[in-house]
Amino acid sequence: MAILFSNSHITPLTFFYLLLLSSFSSSYTTATALNITSILSSFQNLDSFSSLLCTTFVTSDLTRRDPITLLAVPNYYLSISPSSDLTHRLPQSSLGDILRYHILLQYFSWTDLLQIPPSGVLVTTLLQTTGRAHSNFGAVNITRNPLTNSITIQSPAPYSPSNATVLSLIKTLPYNITILAVNSLLVPYDFNLMASETRPPLGLNITKALIDGHNFNVAASMLSASGVVDEFEADEGGAGITLFVPTDEAFGDLPGNVKLQSLPADKKSVVLKFHVLHSYYPLGSLESIVNPVQPTLATEDNGAGSFTLNISRVNGSVAIDTGIVQASITQTVFDQNPVAIFGVSNVLLPREIFGKDPAGVTSKPGNAVAGTTVPPPEISPSPENSPGLSSPASHLSSPPGFREDIKSDGDRYRVLSCIVALYCIGLYLLV
Repeated sequence: MAILFSNSHITPLTFFYLLLLSSFSSSYTTATALNITSILSSFQNLDSFSSLLCTTFVTSDLTRRDPITLLAVPNYYLSISPSSDLTHRLPQSSLGDILRYHILLQYFSWTDLLQIPPSGVLVTTLLQTTGRAHSNFGAVNITRNPLTNSITIQSPAPYSPSNATVLSLIKTLPYNITILAVNSLLVPYDFNLMASETRPPLGLNITKALIDGHNFNVAASMLSASGVVDEFEADEGGAGITLFVPTDEAFGDLPGNVKLQSLPADKKSVVLKFHVLHSYYPLGSLESIVNPVQPTLATEDNGAGSFTLNISRVNGSVAIDTGIVQASITQTVFDQNPVAIFGVSNVLLPREIFGKDPAGVTSKPGNAVAGTTVPPPEISPSPENSPGLSSPASHLSSPPGFREDIKSDGDRYRVLSCIVALYCIGLYLLV
């Protein structure tokens, strides 16, 4: 009896402690893996590169990516040509895209690099996911010299003039992040430097642009009243922004059980941010977007994997799917780098707020809210599966977004496990 008593007492407590340790360990790994700025701060010779990541707002993109390999350029190599020419000539948005070209969406350990065949491997970069790179020029080709084991990185385009050599391994956090030092900034093939230099000044008044559009008065009023428009205009710097603005008719066609004006201010703000991408996408880029699942400004406030939009081409137009609502772009309100504003046929309702069950949202005639018959979107392939980008994945890597799903499911599992453990302890104490 004493042994049974001891086991029944210790087992739930031990299980509970193990769950806590697992939760702390997972949280520590995730936080460490995503804090690039903190990691780079330990290396003084990368101060300039770290500063560029911050001033171009690329660091905000990195918090949503895992695993990655970062190609960092030390201070000395940034201070000499051709890297110094790029950092001094280009505006922040263009320089941001150059830096995104240095973020490989795949984890490479040093052993992985030494196993690369002489013919090389093609690897997707963060730039490719923006849709702003022509063809597959948002990818890099990594090759290894079999005699010296030197690693070279360059554009997949033949005879590309821009290339860089890996100098050393800076840091690795298996199997999430590797930081490599390279001797030069890489420029994607066919990257229009002249167009970058003639970029118009910032400072668009978004509310005024919507009022001038004559069919967006409700959206303009909501943006102004909520105060989020100020945040949108501040985000015109860096990678720019893309807004999907419902027409006045779209607000009028909302089902009776969807009352946006009755939402608390914080949730109303989230819904508005759900209509904005933190990158500039002209219409042509949206039509040929490589990665259909796009984070929104609401994603940045609520965590990776949440409040995302699925963007695809359906029946010749750009379709935007929230999971319970499908809308299409009806017109271009404003399109001038770094801001794009598009009118959309329906209000984009996030399922995180309005529920995942399509039956919970009923639509009015003519409205494309879930519950109506809508053709499934033709999902374009992800960068890893796109034609011309089929490189052999590292045996240590996972596709972008894979770990985000695991983390989300893992968090739910830990919470449920803790509840079960506490319940078992409570039962024992009662007995």
